[in-house]
Amino acid sequence: MKNPSASMVVIGDEILSGRTSDTNINFLARKLFKIGIELKEVRIVKDCKKSIICSVNNLKKSFDYVFTCGGIGPTHDDITTESIAEVFDVKIEIHKDAKKKLKDYYSKKNKKINSAIFKMGRIPLGASLIDNNLTGAPGFKIGNVYVMAGVPKIFKEMVLNILPTLDTGTPILTKTYIFLIGEGQIASPLNEIAKEFTDLKIGSYPFLKDKEYGVNVTFSGVSLELIERAGSKLKSILNGIK
Repeated sequence: MKNPSASMVVIGDEILSGRTSDTNINFLARKLFKIGIELKEVRIVKDCKKSIICSVNNLKKSFDYVFTCGGIGPTHDDITTESIAEVFDVKIEIHKDAKKKLKDYYSKKNKKINSAIFKMGRIPLGASLIDNNLTGAPGFKIGNVYVMAGVPKIFKEMVLNILPTLDTGTPILTKTYIFLIGEGQIASPLNEIAKEFTDLKIGSYPFLKDKEYGVNVTFSGVSLELIERAGSKLKSILNGIK
């Protein structure tokens, strides 16, 4: 049985402008990788309803899971909730439990709550909440789409809350071999290995350190025995041509 597939939509002008460095992609990819869900595609889009709707519509048909981050705050440019509601052709309402979570959080902090705060409690009809114990403002899930905050600490909190609910696959294992050789010299032997070990994903990543060329070759798959056999064979081939 194939492992589940996933995609991600990162939403925010601040990412595309370079004002903010994204860390959410890396965090999500690593967490999914460990539980056998492969993140196969990531799109970064601006705060634009058309872009968000187009991306989510396309991805939700192609992958088992779609994860979004960004655009669910209280300001004018937070338009993800409205966009996702349009994707599923549903209305938006103040969710009773979301409103309570916000009230409880702001009450504990002795902060006033206003209409902008309650905007974060507006959820598409039929969606279920994704808890956020850090600020009280929840994300939500509708269909196979998980909508989460863009702030890294809150995003991580939400991801950790949803991981136990996901259908997982066989954990993916990875091993990296380092070869002090140019990528051009390793290409042909690596092609040979790739043709033989079709159940593995093989990546080659060249580097230059202290004026010496090298390549990190990464083998990924569900069988450690197969990974180590492929790595040993590649080392044997390279030793023979040096």
